[in-house]
Amino acid sequence: MPRKPVYEQVINDVTASIRSGTLKPGDKLPTIAELARQYNSSDNPIKRALWILDERGWIEVHQGKGSFVADEPPA
Repeated sequence: MPRKPVYEQVINDVTASIRSGTLKPGDKLPTIAELARQYNSSDNPIKRALWILDERGWIEVHQGKGSFVADEPPA
């Protein structure tokens, strides 16, 4: 079975952490650089994952401040 693209791994990991309560509303996510190191990846797949998570309502991205878990993430 082929490995999932990095951006999908990030999306799955972040949503799982939010669902389990490991990440709570308002919690700050690691920086793009930190996530890139964690996933042994370049910045682009991380940015794509954060953009998708933002679009789906899981997180809120604030330019210059970082990414935070949404106050009311999807159920």
